[in-house]
Amino acid sequence: MAFVPKSTKKKEPASYKSLYIKEKLIKEVEKIAKENNTSFNNVIISMIEQCLDKK
Repeated sequence: MAFVPKSTKKKEPASYKSLYIKEKLIKEVEKIAKENNTSFNNVIISMIEQCLDKK
């Protein structure tokens, strides 16, 4: 099943953090973002939230 990022219409308060990400992962996330017409950041946040929800 392909990953689908969440909608960005409902924004919540947020803070800024820096991450060091391997270039290979960056390219994969950028591809997902482009395919879903969304931002790199939204894909990363959607992935983190989805992983945390599965605990």
